[in-house]
Amino acid sequence: MQALQTSVLTDNVFDMSAVHAAALVDENGREIPITEEMILSACDELMKLWHFPCAA
Repeated sequence: MQALQTSVLTDNVFDMSAVHAAALVDENGREIPITEEMILSACDELMKLWHFPCAA
């Protein structure tokens, strides 16, 4: 049974350990790698727009 469980885990296409990169595809079909800097910049922009709720 253990061998079957291991096989199922290694064949899972949603295994997050298999994900090493991500990319955007532009209008010309070119892949643009998503970088850590891009993610941090997006998070910074969201924090600027966030309105914290008033204390009750």
